Amino acid sequence: MEVAKPAIFNGEAGRVGGFVTACRLYIKMRLRGNTVEEQVQWALTYVQGGSADVWKENVMDKIEAGEVEFESVEEFFTCLKKEFGGGEEESVKAAELRKLEQGERMMEEFVQEFKRAARGSGYEGRPLVEEFKRGMNGGIRRKLMEAENPPTSIEQWYRRAMALDRNWRESRREEKRLKGRKETGGSIQKQERQNLPRPLVWQRRQLMPQQATMGPAPMEGVERMNAVVVRGQGQNAGISPRRDPFAMEIDRGRNCFACGGFGHMARHCRNWGQGERVAENRRVEYGGGRIEEIMNNMNNLKVGENLEFLN
Repeated sequence: MEVAKPAIFNGEAGRVGGFVTACRLYIKMRLRGNTVEEQVQWALTYVQGGSADVWKENVMDKIEAGEVEFESVEEFFTCLKKEFGGGEEESVKAAELRKLEQGERMMEEFVQEFKRAARGSGYEGRPLVEEFKRGMNGGIRRKLMEAENPPTSIEQWYRRAMALDRNWRESRREEKRLKGRKETGGSIQKQERQNLPRPLVWQRRQLMPQQATMGPAPMEGVERMNAVVVRGQGQNAGISPRRDPFAMEIDRGRNCFACGGFGHMARHCRNWGQGERVAENRRVEYGGGRIEEIMNNMNNLKVGENLEFLN
């Protein structure tokens, strides 16, 4: 298993604690069977730069002269911390602790960093709890302080703050997921509505010349129908096609003043000027035997015959 080696220590007071911890871990994993002198000499190889070089030379001279003999590596680390740490390290840790804030980080990350800064800062008990409360986000702090049984010790604050932050983030993710599903469903429904066929609007269709020469279309099976006689010239005269059964019956009692057709009014006419005026058209009325007579005459009608029987 790979073990990280400690970083170079140049005598900065705020870094002595981390340097000692890294050295302890490496010695425990890799140099446990070595002598104390070998462990101390290995640790001194990472003490370089600044005032640390002068201190290292003095220690090496004392070891070689026999003036100093460390009974354990822990004794060496105590001497190192006393030389470069002392009260200055504690003040640095305390200043770092007072600057910590959660921000956008998860509570687990903030708690771990807070614990690291709290070690060697001199804070404990109630002052440590107050610093932790100050650094966390206001929403979580209010929730915990307004709880029925608010936390008291620093460990309770750690545990309950992490649980509350975890639940809050999970609820936010769930809200975003549901919101995205709702928006996706709404867009699908809107698209389905747009794909639905629109209501049919009756439009008067013009007869093609070949249709006009072949006579009127059969009218069997149509119970209700409005037929308009279209007067043309020569063989173009004929009967308009049967009315769309799905068309809306708009103003059945009147016809269009522009083209003479039925089912729409002049202001909605799309065939403006393509047909003759209303006075030139005739509407076949429902009721009595008149419709049967006209239908029989039209069925017996031959190409080119006059349609005056409709007048």
